[in-house]
Amino acid sequence: MLIATWNVNSLKARLPRVQQWIEENKPEVLCIQETKMKDAVFPSLVFHEMGYESAHFGQGQWNGVAILSKVGLDNVINNFAVGEPDGEARIISAECGGITVVCVYVPNGRELEHDHYHYKLRWMKQLKQHVAKIAKPAGDVIVTGDFNIAPEDIDVWDPEALIGSTHVSAPEREVLSDLCAWGLTDIYRDQHPEPKLFSWWDYRDGGFHKNHGMRIDLLLVSESVAKRTKMTVVDRNARKGEKPSDHAPVVMEL
Repeated sequence: MLIATWNVNSLKARLPRVQQWIEENKPEVLCIQETKMKDAVFPSLVFHEMGYESAHFGQGQWNGVAILSKVGLDNVINNFAVGEPDGEARIISAECGGITVVCVYVPNGRELEHDHYHYKLRWMKQLKQHVAKIAKPAGDVIVTGDFNIAPEDIDVWDPEALIGSTHVSAPEREVLSDLCAWGLTDIYRDQHPEPKLFSWWDYRDGGFHKNHGMRIDLLLVSESVAKRTKMTVVDRNARKGEKPSDHAPVVMEL
Protein backbone atom coordinates (compact mmCIF):
# COMPACT_ATOMS: atom_id res chain seq x y z
CA MET A 1 0.00 0.00 0.00
CA LEU A 2 1.52 3.31 -1.14
CA ILE A 3 0.62 6.56 0.60
CA ALA A 4 2.03 9.86 -0.66
CA THR A 5 1.90 13.56 0.07
CA TRP A 6 2.57 16.30 -2.47
CA ASN A 7 2.30 20.07 -2.46
CA VAL A 8 1.54 20.57 -6.15
CA ASN A 9 1.60 24.41 -6.07
CA SER A 10 -1.60 24.75 -8.17
CA LEU A 11 -3.49 21.69 -9.32
CA LYS A 12 -4.95 23.68 -12.20
CA ALA A 13 -1.47 24.43 -13.51
CA ARG A 14 -0.09 20.94 -12.92
CA LEU A 15 -2.97 18.49 -13.34
CA PRO A 16 -1.29 16.67 -16.27
CA ARG A 17 1.87 16.19 -14.20
CA VAL A 18 -0.17 14.90 -11.27
CA GLN A 19 -2.08 12.51 -13.53
CA GLN A 20 1.14 11.20 -15.02
CA TRP A 21 2.70 10.72 -11.58
CA ILE A 22 -0.38 8.84 -10.36
CA GLU A 23 -0.38 6.60 -13.45
CA GLU A 24 3.30 5.79 -13.00
CA ASN A 25 3.26 5.23 -9.23
CA LYS A 26 -0.32 4.09 -8.50
CA PRO A 27 -0.56 5.18 -4.87
CA GLU A 28 -3.52 3.91 -2.89
CA VAL A 29 -3.75 7.29 -1.10
CA LEU A 30 -2.48 10.67 -2.26
CA CYS A 31 -2.68 13.79 -0.10
CA ILE A 32 -2.42 17.04 -2.05
CA GLN A 33 -1.74 20.57 -0.82
CA GLU A 34 -2.00 23.99 -2.47
CA THR A 35 -4.61 22.99 -5.00
CA LYS A 36 -5.41 26.70 -5.36
CA MET A 37 -8.97 26.14 -6.60
CA LYS A 38 -12.57 26.21 -5.45
CA ASP A 39 -14.43 22.99 -4.70
CA ALA A 40 -16.67 23.55 -7.74
CA VAL A 41 -13.77 23.21 -10.18
CA PHE A 42 -11.84 20.43 -8.43
CA PRO A 43 -11.32 17.66 -11.04
CA SER A 44 -13.05 14.90 -9.06
CA LEU A 45 -14.32 13.27 -12.27
CA VAL A 46 -10.79 13.06 -13.65
CA PHE A 47 -9.64 11.24 -10.53
CA HIS A 48 -12.77 9.08 -10.48
CA GLU A 49 -11.93 7.86 -13.97
CA MET A 50 -8.49 6.95 -12.65
CA GLY A 51 -10.07 4.83 -9.92
CA TYR A 52 -9.98 7.27 -7.01
CA GLU A 53 -12.53 8.65 -4.63
CA SER A 54 -11.64 12.21 -3.75
CA ALA A 55 -12.43 14.88 -1.17
CA HIS A 56 -11.37 18.50 -1.53
CA PHE A 57 -11.43 21.54 0.75
CA GLY A 58 -10.65 24.64 -1.28
CA GLN A 59 -11.15 28.38 -1.33
CA GLY A 60 -10.01 29.67 -4.71
CA GLN A 61 -6.59 30.93 -5.71
CA TRP A 62 -4.94 30.18 -2.36
CA ASN A 63 -4.36 27.11 -0.17
CA GLY A 64 -6.61 24.08 -0.76
CA VAL A 65 -6.13 20.46 0.35
CA ALA A 66 -7.38 17.14 -0.99
CA ILE A 67 -7.28 13.40 -0.36
CA LEU A 68 -7.48 10.81 -3.15
CA SER A 69 -8.06 7.19 -2.20
CA LYS A 70 -8.49 3.79 -3.81
CA VAL A 71 -9.14 2.10 -0.45
CA GLY A 72 -12.17 4.01 0.79
CA LEU A 73 -12.82 7.59 1.82
CA ASP A 74 -15.04 7.81 4.88
CA ASN A 75 -15.80 10.30 7.63
CA VAL A 76 -14.40 13.26 5.71
CA ILE A 77 -13.82 16.35 7.85
CA ASN A 78 -13.08 19.73 6.30
CA ASN A 79 -11.34 22.14 8.67
CA PHE A 80 -10.65 21.47 12.36
CA ALA A 81 -12.88 19.16 14.38
CA VAL A 82 -12.28 21.15 17.56
CA GLY A 83 -12.08 24.86 18.38
CA GLU A 84 -12.80 27.73 16.03
CA PRO A 85 -12.84 26.86 12.30
CA ASP A 86 -9.85 28.16 10.37
CA GLY A 87 -10.71 30.87 7.88
CA GLU A 88 -8.42 29.23 5.31
CA ALA A 89 -8.65 25.84 3.59
CA ARG A 90 -5.65 24.09 5.12
CA ILE A 91 -6.75 20.77 6.63
CA ILE A 92 -8.85 17.80 5.55
CA SER A 93 -9.18 14.42 7.28
CA ALA A 94 -10.69 11.05 6.33
CA GLU A 95 -10.60 7.33 6.97
CA CYS A 96 -8.76 5.50 4.18
CA GLY A 97 -8.49 1.72 4.39
CA GLY A 98 -8.83 1.81 8.16
CA ILE A 99 -6.21 4.54 8.57
CA THR A 100 -7.03 8.00 9.89
CA VAL A 101 -5.40 10.33 7.36
CA VAL A 102 -4.97 14.04 8.09
CA CYS A 103 -3.73 16.17 5.18
CA VAL A 104 -2.37 19.58 6.16
CA TYR A 105 -0.99 22.74 4.61
CA VAL A 106 0.49 24.55 7.60
CA PRO A 107 0.70 28.36 7.36
CA ASN A 108 4.04 29.68 6.09
CA GLY A 109 4.66 32.16 8.89
CA ARG A 110 6.32 34.74 6.63
CA GLU A 111 8.50 36.53 9.23
CA LEU A 112 9.14 35.94 12.92
CA GLU A 113 7.40 39.14 14.00
CA HIS A 114 4.54 38.83 11.53
CA ASP A 115 0.97 38.06 12.63
CA HIS A 116 1.07 35.11 10.23
CA TYR A 117 3.87 33.56 12.31
CA HIS A 118 1.77 33.66 15.46
CA TYR A 119 -1.16 32.28 13.45
CA LYS A 120 1.13 29.42 12.41
CA LEU A 121 1.97 28.55 16.02
CA ARG A 122 -1.70 28.68 17.03
CA TRP A 123 -2.59 26.56 14.02
CA MET A 124 -0.12 23.85 14.98
CA LYS A 125 -1.45 23.72 18.53
CA GLN A 126 -4.99 23.37 17.18
CA LEU A 127 -3.77 20.62 14.85
CA LYS A 128 -2.69 18.57 17.86
CA GLN A 129 -6.11 19.07 19.44
CA HIS A 130 -7.75 18.03 16.19
CA VAL A 131 -5.72 14.83 15.93
CA ALA A 132 -6.46 13.98 19.57
CA LYS A 133 -10.18 14.56 18.90
CA ILE A 134 -10.51 12.23 15.88
CA ALA A 135 -7.90 9.54 16.63
CA LYS A 136 -6.03 7.66 19.32
CA PRO A 137 -2.26 7.05 19.50
CA ALA A 138 -2.86 3.30 19.57
CA GLY A 139 -4.73 3.46 16.24
CA ASP A 140 -3.51 3.69 12.65
CA VAL A 141 -2.87 7.41 12.07
CA ILE A 142 -1.00 9.42 9.43
CA VAL A 143 -0.69 13.19 9.67
CA THR A 144 0.97 14.39 6.51
CA GLY A 145 1.48 17.34 4.21
CA ASP A 146 3.45 20.54 3.90
CA PHE A 147 4.30 21.60 7.45
CA ASN A 148 6.47 24.58 6.50
CA ILE A 149 8.73 23.52 9.38
CA ALA A 150 12.14 21.87 9.03
CA PRO A 151 12.34 19.64 12.13
CA GLU A 152 16.13 19.85 12.60
CA ASP A 153 19.17 21.65 11.24
CA ILE A 154 20.01 18.63 9.08
CA ASP A 155 16.73 19.28 7.27
CA VAL A 156 17.99 22.52 5.68
CA TRP A 157 20.82 23.14 3.26
CA ASP A 158 22.52 25.83 5.39
CA PRO A 159 21.34 26.40 8.97
CA GLU A 160 23.52 29.49 9.34
CA ALA A 161 21.91 31.17 6.34
CA LEU A 162 18.43 30.71 7.86
CA ILE A 163 19.05 32.07 11.34
CA GLY A 164 16.28 34.51 12.17
CA SER A 165 13.94 33.04 9.55
CA THR A 166 10.72 31.09 9.74
CA HIS A 167 10.60 27.33 9.20
CA VAL A 168 13.56 26.77 11.54
CA SER A 169 12.78 28.82 14.65
CA ALA A 170 12.67 27.17 18.05
CA PRO A 171 8.95 27.87 18.68
CA GLU A 172 8.00 26.28 15.34
CA ARG A 173 10.06 23.19 16.06
CA GLU A 174 8.62 23.01 19.57
CA VAL A 175 5.00 22.92 18.38
CA LEU A 176 5.94 20.25 15.85
CA SER A 177 7.65 18.25 18.59
CA ASP A 178 4.57 18.66 20.79
CA LEU A 179 2.42 17.20 18.01
CA CYS A 180 4.76 14.22 17.66
CA ALA A 181 4.69 13.74 21.45
CA TRP A 182 1.00 12.86 21.11
CA GLY A 183 2.17 9.61 19.52
CA LEU A 184 3.58 10.28 16.06
CA THR A 185 6.91 9.43 14.44
CA ASP A 186 8.64 11.30 11.60
CA ILE A 187 8.95 8.06 9.68
CA TYR A 188 11.05 9.38 6.79
CA ARG A 189 13.71 10.72 9.16
CA ASP A 190 13.48 7.53 11.19
CA GLN A 191 14.42 5.54 8.09
CA HIS A 192 16.86 8.10 6.64
CA PRO A 193 19.11 9.61 9.34
CA GLU A 194 21.51 11.19 6.85
CA PRO A 195 21.51 14.99 6.20
CA LYS A 196 20.82 16.95 3.00
CA LEU A 197 17.64 15.07 2.10
CA PHE A 198 15.01 17.61 1.12
CA SER A 199 11.47 17.81 -0.26
CA TRP A 200 11.36 21.50 -1.28
CA TRP A 201 13.74 23.62 -3.32
CA ASP A 202 13.38 27.30 -4.20
CA TYR A 203 12.73 28.05 -7.86
CA ARG A 204 15.27 30.87 -7.69
CA ASP A 205 19.04 30.70 -8.19
CA GLY A 206 19.10 27.07 -9.30
CA GLY A 207 18.11 25.87 -5.85
CA PHE A 208 17.19 22.37 -6.97
CA HIS A 209 20.36 21.75 -8.97
CA LYS A 210 22.47 23.08 -6.08
CA ASN A 211 20.40 21.02 -3.61
CA HIS A 212 19.67 24.18 -1.63
CA GLY A 213 16.45 22.90 -0.10
CA MET A 214 14.51 22.02 3.02
CA ARG A 215 12.65 18.97 4.26
CA ILE A 216 9.26 20.40 5.19
CA ASP A 217 6.89 17.79 3.71
CA LEU A 218 6.45 15.22 6.44
CA LEU A 219 4.87 11.83 7.06
CA LEU A 220 4.05 11.66 10.77
CA VAL A 221 2.71 8.24 11.71
CA SER A 222 1.48 6.38 14.78
CA GLU A 223 3.47 3.46 16.17
CA SER A 224 1.31 0.81 14.52
CA VAL A 225 1.84 2.42 11.11
CA ALA A 226 5.56 2.92 11.72
CA LYS A 227 5.98 -0.80 12.42
CA ARG A 228 4.37 -1.64 9.07
CA THR A 229 6.31 0.91 7.00
CA LYS A 230 8.60 -0.89 4.55
CA MET A 231 9.96 2.10 2.66
CA THR A 232 9.95 5.89 2.45
CA VAL A 233 11.31 8.04 -0.35
CA VAL A 234 11.30 11.57 -1.74
CA ASP A 235 10.57 11.35 -5.46
CA ARG A 236 13.08 13.90 -6.75
CA ASN A 237 12.24 13.02 -10.35
CA ALA A 238 8.86 14.73 -9.95
CA ARG A 239 10.71 18.00 -9.21
CA LYS A 240 12.43 17.86 -12.61
CA GLY A 241 11.19 18.77 -16.06
CA GLU A 242 9.07 21.63 -17.33
CA LYS A 243 7.18 23.78 -14.82
CA PRO A 244 7.40 21.48 -11.80
CA SER A 245 6.06 22.20 -8.35
CA ASP A 246 8.74 23.45 -5.98
CA HIS A 247 7.94 20.41 -3.80
CA ALA A 248 8.53 16.74 -4.54
CA PRO A 249 6.17 13.94 -3.48
CA VAL A 250 7.10 12.06 -0.31
CA VAL A 251 6.02 8.42 -0.42
CA MET A 252 5.69 5.59 2.09
CA GLU A 253 4.91 1.92 1.55
CA LEU A 254 3.03 -0.16 4.09
